Parts: sequence; structure tokens; C-alpha cells
Amino acid sequence: MLVICGVRCSGARGGGGKRTESTTNIFILNLSVADLLFLLFCVPLQATVYSLPQWVFGSFLCSFGHFFFTVSMLVSIFTLVAMSVDRYIAVVRSNQSPCVRSRRNALVGACVIWTLSVACAVPVAQHQILTSHFSAPNSTFCWEQWSGASRSAYRVSILLLGYLLPLLLISCCYTRVLFHLYKKMKTMSQKSERVKRKTTQIVLLVIGAFTICWMPHHIIAMWVEFGTFPLNDATFAFRIVSHCLSYGNSCINPVLYAFMSENFRKSCRKVFTSHFLCPPAPQGKVVRVPMENFSSTTNVGMSVIR
Repeated sequence: MLVICGVRCSGARGGGGKRTESTTNIFILNLSVADLLFLLFCVPLQATVYSLPQWVFGSFLCSFGHFFFTVSMLVSIFTLVAMSVDRYIAVVRSNQSPCVRSRRNALVGACVIWTLSVACAVPVAQHQILTSHFSAPNSTFCWEQWSGASRSAYRVSILLLGYLLPLLLISCCYTRVLFHLYKKMKTMSQKSERVKRKTTQIVLLVIGAFTICWMPHHIIAMWVEFGTFPLNDATFAFRIVSHCLSYGNSCINPVLYAFMSENFRKSCRKVFTSHFLCPPAPQGKVVRVPMENFSSTTNVGMSVIR
């Protein structure tokens, strides 16, 4: 919630007090909404699966709950990819940035992300059913029921679209950003060296967090689909850890993509001091907002994290 309020209050004010949002703010807002919904809805629902002996929420939540889990997961991941592409254009293709990184394009991108995520999650809703098990005929369980090899094809598709391809794109975009910064800053000041180190640390944290947090989830999915997944205490603990890591990724995303930004931290402080209300700009005064200056190598470096 703090991230959402911070994005709202960090939008630049143009002429006449009109608010304009940067592409970065739009993607951070989209990421924050997806992560918040993921945590508020999916965590309690998943907790009951491990704590209750049967499914107690009816057929609608059986289908919609797993559908929404997949939607929010994919929205979060696709937004991370969009943000990496946005940073690549801002730093490496700065001459194309003004026309490509527009508010309209960012909003269109967010709509495409949600539409694609919903489309990818539809098969989940179609194949989640309430059923019983021979070991507990009087209990009701929410299970998947697929025919033929369709489930295997879907699992592989989600692995590619929701993990391997995003990981490749994020890694490529941020690697190009780092190469560009190191090339531009070879003869720059000590301050620029600090910028390079900080940028490198953030890039490594972004790639590492995404890789580590989602790897166990996909390992289990592939293990269940193409191997023999044993049901014992060790694998039960592994499943719990995989869930905690995937939920943890939604918790640390605001830290990585928002609170490491100096501009965003200032906005969050304003949120606290104004009791979550944005005070109006003083009358008769010009409100100056720092803009990204891509002709400055130092500012280009900092634009990776702003």
C-alpha cells in the first residue's frame, strides 16, 4: 500500500497542476497491485490447503483461486520484464526514449500484460474441479483434471513463458545496461564509480531474486509432471519453501524496484508526513521536478534505479 501511495504522490506535476506519470511509475504501480493482490488473496487460500483436511470453499473458489494465482503471478513476472525493457531503452537507446517511453505506451503495455496473463490462466480455471479420493471418500478436494498430454504441454508453456523466457529477457536487458554504463564511465569521476557499483548491485539483486524465488516452484511443477514426486516430510517442506519464496518475491519487489530509488524514498517520506494525502502545490510558485537527463552519464546510470 505504501508503494501504491508513493507512486501516486511521486507523479510529476505539469503545467496548471496537471499530474503526469512516468513509465517507471506506471510499471511500479502495476507491479505493486499485482503483488498486493497475490499476497492478500493467494496466501490465505493456499494456507488453508496445508492446514485443513479438505477443501471447504466450494467449486467457484476452487477454479477462481487457482486461476487468480496464475494471473497475478504472470502479471508480476511480465511487469518485471517490461521494466527491464524500459530501463534498457532509457539507458542504451536514450535517443529513442522520448517517443517510446510515453505514458500512453506504458498504459497499453500494462493492459497487454493483464490480457496476456488472463489468457494464459484460462486453462487453469477450466480444469480445476471438486472431487473425492478413495482414501477419503467423504472428503472434498480441489484437484486438476486434464486429458491426455494437454497438462504436460501447459506446464511446459508456463515454464517457458513465466520463467525461462522472462529470466533470459531480464538478464539480457540489464546486462546490456551494465555494459553501456561501464563503457561510458571508464574515464569518469569517483562518484560515477559509485554509481556503477550501486547499479551493478541492484541488477544482480533483481536477477538473483527472480531466479531464486521462482525456481523451486517450477522445479516442483516439472518434477510432478515428468517424474515421480514422493510424498514425504522432505518434499512437503520443499513445497512449503517454494510457496514462501514465491510469496517472498512479491514482498521484496517493492524494495528492489521502489525503495532503492532516491526519488521514490522522498515521495514515501512525503506520504508519511502528509498522512497519506498529497498536499497541493503552493499558489504562485513553480514546482520543479528533476527530469532524467540522458546526456549526462551519471544521470543515465542513476536512471536504472529511478
